[in-house]
Amino acid sequence: MRTWFRTLAFGCILLLFRAVAPSSGAGYDNRLRLAIVGLVHGHVSGFMRLMESHKDEAQIVGIFEPSIELQRKFAERHSLATTAFFNDLSVMLDRTKPEAVATFTSTYDHPMVVEACASRGIHVMVEKPLAVSMEHARTIRRAANRGGIHVIVNYETTWYPSRGSLWSLIKEERAAGEIRRMVALDGHSGPKEIGVPREFLNWLTDPTKNGAGALFDFGCYGANLMTWLMDNQRPVTVTAITQRIKPEVYPRVDDEATILLEYPKAQGIIQASWNWPFNRKDFEVYGEGGYAIATGGNAVRVRLPGKREEARTPEPLPPDERDSLSYLIGVVRGKRKPSGPSSLDNNMIVTEILEAARESARRRKT
Repeated sequence: MRTWFRTLAFGCILLLFRAVAPSSGAGYDNRLRLAIVGLVHGHVSGFMRLMESHKDEAQIVGIFEPSIELQRKFAERHSLATTAFFNDLSVMLDRTKPEAVATFTSTYDHPMVVEACASRGIHVMVEKPLAVSMEHARTIRRAANRGGIHVIVNYETTWYPSRGSLWSLIKEERAAGEIRRMVALDGHSGPKEIGVPREFLNWLTDPTKNGAGALFDFGCYGANLMTWLMDNQRPVTVTAITQRIKPEVYPRVDDEATILLEYPKAQGIIQASWNWPFNRKDFEVYGEGGYAIATGGNAVRVRLPGKREEARTPEPLPPDERDSLSYLIGVVRGKRKPSGPSSLDNNMIVTEILEAARESARRRKT
């Protein structure tokens, strides 16, 4: 009888242990510990929604934001405890010990964030573009190398199935032959016109904190994709024209920009604007014998040698390439290495292009 009771007691203890012990599979104990740095970038709201849809894979352990007003706004909007917010970055990183940080500061503040995280071995994702200058970009790269961390750059277009379709057609299948011309058309009717939050508009229209106006805000998309398709080849020359179509709205920065990239056997044309009559992120690639045109995220038109133009529906991207958070989790967990549009190598070249374009426009020379 005593033996039976001992066996029963042991079984009950074992069941209780299994109920409370951390699971070896995907579960809350294995979620990515993520901190958010800054709330002044308009993309942070979309990222918060993304976090909600990935709540079994990632958790917010802390949020750094100096503005008490923004802390309160986001706490109310997303039902967050006030104890999650910090107004000192170092204190937040040391207390919450995140594995990775998602950055939503001004572009100018990216080096400060990366240096703070790199010294603690914390991986960093920043919103596009990487930096306002090559000096800042080099600071970021040195800090990342010194700290042994990954720095990835988030572009909305990276997660577009249409961009994956372009890569397959142009680079893997080589269906159109060698690339001869690329055209990027990115932008909207203007940040003020579309009603971005005040805290976002304040630094977007500051030439120091944003690097420029539409030139950096939307010129980075085309530079990023062209660098990707050209296998990180630097352009031979960079020529740019910028304009201020609405000086009464944007007195300090450009709102219209065109960048021409010269490669040994190809050209890239980037049209970045805060004056489009509608939102757009479109990309066109013309090869020796055909073309592929991506309109938005889910539409591709293709014309190949001897054939009529046809519309194609892009295939879904792999699960860890469908959004920035899934990609970040894969990188931090060591399941994938940063590459392509998200990589630091690509975005160092993007910064070179943007800086050269800014100087070309200023001097009115190539």
